[in-house]
Amino acid sequence: MGSLTSYLIYFIIPMIFGFAIQAWLRSTFNANSQKPIATGKTGAEVAREILDRNGLRDVPVQMSRQGALSDHYDPRTRAVALSEQVYAGRSVASTAVAAHEVGHALQHAHGYFPMSVRAAIWPVAAFGSQAWFILLIAGFFLNLAGLVMAAVVIYGFVVLFQLVTLPVEFNASRRAAAQLQDFGLVTNAGEVAGVRQTLTAAAMTYVAGALAAIGQLLFFLSMFLGGRD
Repeated sequence: MGSLTSYLIYFIIPMIFGFAIQAWLRSTFNANSQKPIATGKTGAEVAREILDRNGLRDVPVQMSRQGALSDHYDPRTRAVALSEQVYAGRSVASTAVAAHEVGHALQHAHGYFPMSVRAAIWPVAAFGSQAWFILLIAGFFLNLAGLVMAAVVIYGFVVLFQLVTLPVEFNASRRAAAQLQDFGLVTNAGEVAGVRQTLTAAAMTYVAGALAAIGQLLFFLSMFLGGRD
């Protein structure tokens, strides 16, 4: 396979797919942000209610200062952080996103195995995401196969982290949808559909990220370990 073909398959196509998914997420989030939630609750109130009903009153709900779509759950501090639009929003989108992040808190509390695996991999993946490319370039220019192999192995942990993230994110979304319906925080079919759309679009960004990471790994494997055309 020629290097140009490899580049197209492993880099360009996943990149285009990723851009398309990001655009879809923003469009879906913006559309559902315009739909008021019948309960009138803010995202912060939704998160707080689900946490309290699950006995997690010690888990704080905070406003993230990192900008739009920066919502996350931090297992180190056991805190749910919501972007300003979600924290104060009273929409279908803010309800969906808040519930999803609480889904991660529920995973943590219940010892969800894939989340534990992801936490164990994280230190190596965080280091690898910064170091692997430096090692790869150094190995290539110095013609040291050992450095190239080390770079690929380290990057493999980055890819593994991306793959383990997928079940964590999809499970958090399933938990979110179930909690919202069980506690009457969505009240009609339109809200259920909007929540599902928002959660699906968000989950697909992780699929795109995993595909891009796999593509990048395969490209460098084909170039430096499989021989160059």
